[in-house]
Amino acid sequence: MKTLSLLIITGLPLIASPAFAQKSNIPLYKDKNAPIEKRVDDLLSRMTLEEKVYQMENKPAGKKDEIEKIFQGNSYGCTHEMGMTARECAEMYYNLQKYMLNNTRLGIPLITAAEGIQGVLQNECTLFPHAIAQGSTFNLALIQRMTEAAGEEARVIGIRQVLSPVLDITRELRWGRVEETFGEDPFLIAEMGIHFVKGYHKQGVACMPKHFVAHGTPVGGLNCAHVSGGERELQSLYLYPFRRVIKETNPQALMSAYSAYDGVATAGSSYYMTDILRGELGFNGYVYSDWGSVERLKSFHYATDTDAGAAQMSVEAGVDLNVGWSYSLLPEQVKNGKMDIKYIDQAVRRILTVKFALGLFDNPSDAKPEKVDKVVRNAEKVALAKEIADESAVLLENKNNILPLNLSKYKTIAVVGPNSNQTVFGDYAWTTSDTKEGVTLLQGLHNAIGNKASLLHAEGCDWWSQDSSGIEEAVNLVKKSDVAIVAVGTRSTYLGRSPNKSTAGEGFDLSSLDLPGKQQQLLEAIKATGKPLIVVLISGKPMVLSWAKENADAILLQWYAGEQQGNSVADILTGKVNPSGRLNVSFPRSTGNTPCFYNYYPTDREQQFDSGGSLEDPKGHYIFEKPYALWNFGYGLSYTNYNYVDCRLNDSVFHENDKIIATVKVENTGNMDGKEVIQLYVKDKISSVATPVQQLKAFKKELIKAGKQVEIQLEVPIAELALYDARMNRVVEPGEFEIQIGSSSDRIAFKKTITVNK
Repeated sequence: MKTLSLLIITGLPLIASPAFAQKSNIPLYKDKNAPIEKRVDDLLSRMTLEEKVYQMENKPAGKKDEIEKIFQGNSYGCTHEMGMTARECAEMYYNLQKYMLNNTRLGIPLITAAEGIQGVLQNECTLFPHAIAQGSTFNLALIQRMTEAAGEEARVIGIRQVLSPVLDITRELRWGRVEETFGEDPFLIAEMGIHFVKGYHKQGVACMPKHFVAHGTPVGGLNCAHVSGGERELQSLYLYPFRRVIKETNPQALMSAYSAYDGVATAGSSYYMTDILRGELGFNGYVYSDWGSVERLKSFHYATDTDAGAAQMSVEAGVDLNVGWSYSLLPEQVKNGKMDIKYIDQAVRRILTVKFALGLFDNPSDAKPEKVDKVVRNAEKVALAKEIADESAVLLENKNNILPLNLSKYKTIAVVGPNSNQTVFGDYAWTTSDTKEGVTLLQGLHNAIGNKASLLHAEGCDWWSQDSSGIEEAVNLVKKSDVAIVAVGTRSTYLGRSPNKSTAGEGFDLSSLDLPGKQQQLLEAIKATGKPLIVVLISGKPMVLSWAKENADAILLQWYAGEQQGNSVADILTGKVNPSGRLNVSFPRSTGNTPCFYNYYPTDREQQFDSGGSLEDPKGHYIFEKPYALWNFGYGLSYTNYNYVDCRLNDSVFHENDKIIATVKVENTGNMDGKEVIQLYVKDKISSVATPVQQLKAFKKELIKAGKQVEIQLEVPIAELALYDARMNRVVEPGEFEIQIGSSSDRIAFKKTITVNK
């Protein structure tokens, strides 16, 4: 069935014509009516060892007049380009695929690839919100629309594969790549990943979930550091999103990780890359190395003492295509008898199968340069970027309903802070650190307010240094104003575009989650003026905002929200948009209060004695603060109010093959239309091994008109209640489970107990 689903995705015929038999003048592999398996067999039989190994390598492309110089008559497995405009790239790929067809011995096309986590990483493509913002929308259909739009851009450029989505789990907030994830919860990540992949697949663009496996919780938060854990944590937590995305979308490729899990480098492990990935999870595409991860088996993990040994270890483990250089050593390993060619053939077979399934052999040069200007970053896609940004923002505090701003009351507004006039896209957008392609908060406020109020601006400090010399200017400006909007947070830029003093992003990890530089001092100085203080956190990860929670009049979180970031925040502050984002990552009270994810074991937080102290009243666990998150997973405020009216389940007793159906009534009791995220959590009351205090198992985002009531259904298969027992068997243990339904993990409106029988 997995082969069948792959063919459905790519639009290829399910049943081959009887006419696939080889004709005298047409090689079987060029017969589009032949079954893919037969075409692959035929092509493999014609290839030299060197030609096979070329298929296992990535070759970066250049300008269209450099094709011969770069490729020299050889075809490779994959290529990418990251410096041209969309139109230039489309023209180059059109000519490059024609070159592969006509100027290489066997006419094997390339898989053309690009990063695609927040839109296609090709100059001039639409700049959508980053993954962390996508996750906080809790809107699966919206994210699928985003990747359909990005996939449309990819196709006209000639890009047939994106190196996304990231299925890593955010449990270490110091890690710089938090912004690339969908959040801390494996169920949410799986749901987001499934719809992300479906959107690209609908456009015929292959996806590459990453990083396999358990990459997102490095020791110390340092990128690429090893991840500690056991088999149960691997199975129940880190593999969960991959298991579901592979089963439900059948992705054609998957990326390995730099890191080691439980001391074993994943890129060189046949247990992870073959036994689990292919055997247990049923993945049948090809594995692509993270860039340089193969060579790091020697230089980083010290798992081997030679580059040739690293290459051989990785191929035999199941990494089929290397973005590095060491696979060029493989022919010699085969010729000198150190390596069985069957591993080469196995890898090439997987890569060629994907090429045939994508239709590259039958229509290799399908880029459409003439359509780029109409398709790429058109008005509809920019509007979609704004819609996603709108739904991703999370209102954390709103004391005395200061928001939305009353512009008849606040006639002079101070716009302050290092992120007040800077759009931040994150670490996989195509822009430079200037990010002039987007709308800043200051620009957005000018657009939203017009002449209804005066805007005064000063940054006050930068986003990273210890220079506090600008704070006085900002304070004086605030004193002349009626209200202060202070935009603080982090900055990150694509690693390949010369990042400047990044405080987040790939390779930029933090030892402290306090606001970097002098931003906290800026907030405190502005608070001292006595003017109302609205904090806008523009960040790629949660920061410590304990002081702001107590002292700010309002706090609005906007993750890196793409090119319409400023317009989106301004529309929320002024009330044109009702915020509906919900936290996909819990916020810590301090750096030392991490990790602080919501789905912890009872033993890890729920003590039988002291539940935390304070500076005024020291106690235990912790002595000076409570051991719980500042704001919990699923949390978010609105400009309206929701009342959870009723909840009923389809039954109270279930068996393993049954499905729980919860019917929930929710009413909007306020005066503004809004979108509520109804969430369902499960708690296993008694279990043979430790299970979390609660686990998200269903959610739905629903528009509810002011004064109206909606009835929605949430479904949970009983199989989702399974655990891995003491002998690592996956079982649903009979007994009682608590079904929790509410607006966040810590705001539960209904609790229902069900029984699962054998």
